[in-house]
Amino acid sequence: MSAVRISKTGDLPLINLLRFKGKPIFDQLILEEKLLRRSSDNWCIVNDGTDRPTIVSGLSGLSLFFPHSRFHLQANICRKLSQLIEVEKVMNEGIPVIRRFSGGGTVIVDKGTIFVTFICNKGAIDRLQPFPQPIMSWTGQFYSQVLGGAHKFNLRENDYCFGDYKFGGNAQSITKSRWVHHTSFLWDFDTHNMSYLTHPLKMPKYRLERNHIDFLCPMRSILLSRSEFIRKTISALENHFCVNPMELDEIKTDTNDTNEEHQYSTKLMTFEDLGKALAS
Repeated sequence: MSAVRISKTGDLPLINLLRFKGKPIFDQLILEEKLLRRSSDNWCIVNDGTDRPTIVSGLSGLSLFFPHSRFHLQANICRKLSQLIEVEKVMNEGIPVIRRFSGGGTVIVDKGTIFVTFICNKGAIDRLQPFPQPIMSWTGQFYSQVLGGAHKFNLRENDYCFGDYKFGGNAQSITKSRWVHHTSFLWDFDTHNMSYLTHPLKMPKYRLERNHIDFLCPMRSILLSRSEFIRKTISALENHFCVNPMELDEIKTDTNDTNEEHQYSTKLMTFEDLGKALAS
């Protein structure tokens, strides 16, 4: 059960807030998976940028067409990668590729990306059903509070958009008692980085077959301040939770044990993995 504190707005569940600047996305995903599985607290993680361009692909996206035994899973993941990214270009330019623990599609993130993650117990938000679409809908309402009526903000299928242009991608993982919803916001993006991604076979209908550049909208073209967006996000959080800012070294679990990464689904794809993808 979520801890509750009395606040000026009533009884609100407690949420711990972790803020980072440029934390490597691999480290963030490992932390998120550990907090999802090992902590019983609610968490919000805000990371302003990551240290280098990195491709991140969802677990469901990599196994969607290959729901077979674990014996074949790695080979199938490598084969699927070749449909999602320009493998040879990625290898030649040394771009890291991560398979994250949650579902969702394939994105490239960098210093222009803002990451916001909710990790919550199923009963943390009153009357919220712990299923993908209700959680997605709740986050759409949450960011409506953050963005107001900024340039026709809306939730289109599973994406955050200004009008018909995507600026935020989402992924989720739901366990027996907890859920995680994380978002990659495109404050800005390097058009060259988009060339590492293929034109996906499966895409939302509203995309209308547009390429990455024509489909995306950097937030900086709509909003005035990156720091103000983060401030408003944290302010909106206080409407739903009693926010407890924390530092990483304050976490009282075994989540800092970096020797147990092999137990988690988040993986950094090896050069050998990419080579197999190229050969598939």
